[in-house]
Amino acid sequence: MAKCDEGYRCEICNGDVEEITDSDLYLRFVIGLVDPETLHTTQERHLRCNPSLAQFIVHDDFPPIRCDGDFDKRHLDQRFVSEREKLVTRGWLRLREVAGSNLTIQEYPLPEICREMHRQANRT
Repeated sequence: MAKCDEGYRCEICNGDVEEITDSDLYLRFVIGLVDPETLHTTQERHLRCNPSLAQFIVHDDFPPIRCDGDFDKRHLDQRFVSEREKLVTRGWLRLREVAGSNLTIQEYPLPEICREMHRQANRT
């Protein structure tokens, strides 16, 4: 995964985000939190550098991330946490699917996000 095949820099640690499966930006895009029109101008982070989002990935292949402070999921409404874990984990699994695939970037988001983007595009 790379911007112009040169890579993205993490705005937190300044390291290269070399894999799409480590990308906070693409995870947020896949789950509908980043508009496709702003994808190329939005700052990148490693997932581990954004614990407020990464804490919601619940999968055996993803080491748990703790988010201390006000946004720690242990202090949030459990219904919200459950729904967020489902969405963010599905998004992370989608990143694993698209990594190395021949899909276009418009096909990366989760199906319901693609449908909503298509619906929005047809409204204008």
